[in-house]
Amino acid sequence: MDFRATLSRNIPQKLSSLFGKANFPDILKENDLVACKVHFGERGTTAFMRPIFVQTIIKLIRETGASPFLTDTNTLYVGDRTNAQSHITTAILNGFGFANMGIPIIIADGLRGQDGIDVEINRKHFNKVKIASSIYYADAMIVLSHCTGHILTGFAGAIKNLGMGCATREGKLMMHSTVSPWVSEEKCNGCGICIRWCPAEAIVLESRATTKTKVAKIVTDKCIGCAACIGVCPQKAIKVSWNEDSKNGQEKIVEYALGAAKDKPVGYINFLIDVTPLCDCPSSSDAPIVPNIGVLASNDPIAIDQASYDLINEAPSMKNSAVEGRQGNKFKILYPDIDPEVQLRYGEEIGLGTRNYELIQVK
Repeated sequence: MDFRATLSRNIPQKLSSLFGKANFPDILKENDLVACKVHFGERGTTAFMRPIFVQTIIKLIRETGASPFLTDTNTLYVGDRTNAQSHITTAILNGFGFANMGIPIIIADGLRGQDGIDVEINRKHFNKVKIASSIYYADAMIVLSHCTGHILTGFAGAIKNLGMGCATREGKLMMHSTVSPWVSEEKCNGCGICIRWCPAEAIVLESRATTKTKVAKIVTDKCIGCAACIGVCPQKAIKVSWNEDSKNGQEKIVEYALGAAKDKPVGYINFLIDVTPLCDCPSSSDAPIVPNIGVLASNDPIAIDQASYDLINEAPSMKNSAVEGRQGNKFKILYPDIDPEVQLRYGEEIGLGTRNYELIQVK
């Protein structure tokens, strides 16, 4: 559906038609617990998914007799969505509270990002992936994605929302880094909280050479990469080495997407509006790079992302944006060293979906 509206036909009404034309009511059964996967946006971000669109989808899910809940997972980086308490608070501040939505928010990987289930996939990078428990145990899922640029993948849509967004903190660390976390000595005060949380006993306190005060150190040979220490450090002293290259990172995200969607019906809705150079994780949003295009729906995450990618690249560049005056592949303009199509090619290769699609206009 495009983003045109009239006095007699508004965007939520068109979105309702799109939901039906995509046959999403057919994949939902009465009393199903349906994970409505969204990105609540970081505090300060302004381009995240508009709550009124999420309200519309919730209403449509409930009309099938299913029981939806809003969900996302905690972040790997330390911010306002690092743990469930702060994450839910941020979601409420951004307009996703019960008073507006009428359904609960459940942070899928628990209080500190550690509640997950190993899902067997047997692919190139992972034999098993760690999927957030509340997503794993849901009967079905509707994935609502705001399409944007992204610093690791170049383009972010349904695949990124499904793969990275349904992983535990440990899973996110596996996607972003090839080495153990490390401790910033300048920030560490030697409190030892990380030691109590480390399940592998891989953190020790050592004396500083100069002051003889204590500082934490991660023993890399023992570290199992669970990332528990990152979220519990009150000084934000434990850091991630964001050293994974884009190709491997994209492939890992795709494998996680395969695990997240395994053995359950999933519907995908991509919003091609407010398309910003970065995702909704930073604490600000830059100007959109193209005019608002519309909304796509599909049961295939590869097809919907390929169509979204093509439509954005075919659209004119916006004045006063990061791509002003330049046409063509917007994501290659933003990230010249990244090939955003890796995720599309690899997703098709491992059976997540097909890059072939047909656009059917819903009025």
